[in-house]
Amino acid sequence: MSSRSLPDGSGIARAGSKLLSMVGVSALCGVLVAGLLLPIASVLGITTRNLAEGFQNLPLALQESAIPQRTTVLDREGKPIAYFYKENRTDVRLSQVSAIMRRSMVAIEDSRFYDHGAIDVKGTIRALINNLANGATQGGSSITQQLIKMLLLEQAETAAERREATEQSFGRKWRELQYAMAYEQTHTKNEILRNYLNTAYFGDGAYGIDSAAHHYFSVDPSELSLPQSSLLAGLVKNPTQYDPTDYPEEATDRRNTVLGRMAELGIISDARARKVAGAPLALDLTRTSNGCVSTIASFFCDYVRRYLLEQEFLGGTRDERLRQLETGGLTITTTLDRDMQRVSDAAVREHVYATDRAIGALALVEPGTGEVRALAQSRPMGRDENFGQTYLNYTVPREFGDGRGFQAGSTFKAFVLATALRKGISPKTTITAPFSLTQPEGTYQNCDGLDTEEWKVESSTSTGTMDMYRGTRESVNTFYAQLEAFVGVCPSVTTARAMGIEVPTADENGPFTLGATSVSPLSMAAAYATFGSRGIYCEPHPVTEVLNAQGAVVGTVADDCKRVFRPLVADTVNDILRGVQEPGGFGYDIGDAGLEIDSAAKTGTIQNNAAVWYMGYTPDLVTAAMIAGANEKGQPITLNGQTVGGTLIASASGSGVAAPMWKSAMGTIQRWLPGNEFVEPDLDRFKGGDGTVPTVAGKSVDRAIELLRKAGYFPQVGYSVSSNYSAGTVAYTSPGAGTEAARGETVYIYPSTGYIPPPPEPDPEPGPGPNNPGPPDNPGGGDGDNPGG
Repeated sequence: MSSRSLPDGSGIARAGSKLLSMVGVSALCGVLVAGLLLPIASVLGITTRNLAEGFQNLPLALQESAIPQRTTVLDREGKPIAYFYKENRTDVRLSQVSAIMRRSMVAIEDSRFYDHGAIDVKGTIRALINNLANGATQGGSSITQQLIKMLLLEQAETAAERREATEQSFGRKWRELQYAMAYEQTHTKNEILRNYLNTAYFGDGAYGIDSAAHHYFSVDPSELSLPQSSLLAGLVKNPTQYDPTDYPEEATDRRNTVLGRMAELGIISDARARKVAGAPLALDLTRTSNGCVSTIASFFCDYVRRYLLEQEFLGGTRDERLRQLETGGLTITTTLDRDMQRVSDAAVREHVYATDRAIGALALVEPGTGEVRALAQSRPMGRDENFGQTYLNYTVPREFGDGRGFQAGSTFKAFVLATALRKGISPKTTITAPFSLTQPEGTYQNCDGLDTEEWKVESSTSTGTMDMYRGTRESVNTFYAQLEAFVGVCPSVTTARAMGIEVPTADENGPFTLGATSVSPLSMAAAYATFGSRGIYCEPHPVTEVLNAQGAVVGTVADDCKRVFRPLVADTVNDILRGVQEPGGFGYDIGDAGLEIDSAAKTGTIQNNAAVWYMGYTPDLVTAAMIAGANEKGQPITLNGQTVGGTLIASASGSGVAAPMWKSAMGTIQRWLPGNEFVEPDLDRFKGGDGTVPTVAGKSVDRAIELLRKAGYFPQVGYSVSSNYSAGTVAYTSPGAGTEAARGETVYIYPSTGYIPPPPEPDPEPGPGPNNPGPPDNPGGGDGDNPGG
């Protein structure tokens, strides 16, 4: 024998060791067949007592429900708009997986799956021989054992639990076997295979057979063919190594291995295996977006996500709710109207470019429900500021989008208007509005009853004596400053708050009516929806229902509505605001009546023209349109001198800048609305009964105003007149004291100058002159020598 054929001592020792191992395993084989667990326990050094205690300590069942699943967000018609997930997985029933896919997986991973229990004896023996000979801990795992390993890893929450679930040791194998034995007692083979297919990772971000089928081939798992199934079945062993998107050759070899095994088992013929093995992979990739960035409604999607993180039905803490969103396999039905969103996006992009030094936004809300139909803004979602991208959602309140909001300008006059009508003041009540007006300290009181400081207000529109129709149509500042003084700042603020507007205490002052408070387009849309719904305010919401992975209802978001004022008040506001879109109104620039259907609106422009608004609405939909000057960081700047949407703005206004964007969207959307009409108000109902004008002559003007307001009248201070009363006190009123007049009518106060000029002296008798010869010498007649008598 040559030295080449003679093993050395170490070689003999190794061979002997392997032989003894094989003998031991062969002996074990017989025992495994009769009673599997105890011999394995002996080999692993585990006593019978350890075994018994191990089973006692097992959980009653592993929780398949804890496996992360993909959450799907739907529009109001049930079409997907977004997905949230940590693992892109959606569970399906076994009947939803093609038969050839099921057979492919069983063939390559555990061909005797339906014949053995939790452990495949033959496979385990083969693995033990290799493991004992090579010191490895690989192979031999049944589908049940593999599933247990995946479940344990998925449910590991701590680093220690993850290490324990992946450690290469006999101890881990033994734990998995214990779990597998218990699992087989409570699940059928088909249930186990179903859970395995739903849990397995198929590479490239695809978890579970449903995601794998859609990701690699863009088909439902029920449509998987033999070529597709054999590829997917082969990926589970090593999803990274066989990833067909990165390693197509390795993936092809692995697929062909699966085909060969299927032919060997008689599942397919050799000829068919060879034919499929020679075919290309024919991938048809579909990437499933995760999150909101690439969706059709990015900022609406983000609003949905942040809104749900505040809903307690998803969990007791924010972390629990986030986990539900990302792993719970929820189905979320939203209020989004896909067509309205598309049209709104187009309107915003047309009028404000992403890189403009301005932000355009539209928010659409349905009156009577508060359902948010669409949200659009000019700056797209993302991180690249060079493309105007941002993650700030400017359309929603700060708690849902991190934007600070924008001052709303004269759109706030509607809150003062509604307050006046709530108090029964007739819209025909007239006020004399000068160009400028100084309201002294104490004219307004905040909600703590404290006087506010002096306020100088000017009107950039018109002057004169006018009622609420004209004062609103022309948006006259000095008219509303006086109307607000009569109804009170706090009642006006209270009205706005009841309509969902968050008004800081610092804004409880005279300028409230000119919209000094920063708000979001969504908040304003929801507030104005109170008018469209005839006095009912509904909290805006983007979600109607949430289902769990099993299809059970987790939570619903019912319409949260309350009546703020009676229908007559809303009907009258609507009637007044319709005038804004008619000739002479500030919204007339966008065309006669705004729309082909009944609509109303209010414009708004803030100081320095930093933001302009157009609050247009119908009985069926409110659309808040806002364009605000903003630099790259979103900080406010004036719109004047900016090029917005390709047009240089000399002087921005709500009617000239924001209204056209509103019309671009609503001009199309109006065709999808029911076309309901506003209810005509009965203005006679504002008379509120007759009263008597109190006597205020001789009192101070402030005291007179106080008494007239208490009596239900609207005091207006007129010009000073001469009277015996002290200067600065009231000389008289019109209508006068004691006159019967309807409450809510205007009573004019005329202060006294404190001075009555003396009566004029009589004219002196004229002296004789050429044109005045004087009396005749004899007025009685006769000749000149006889004086008259």
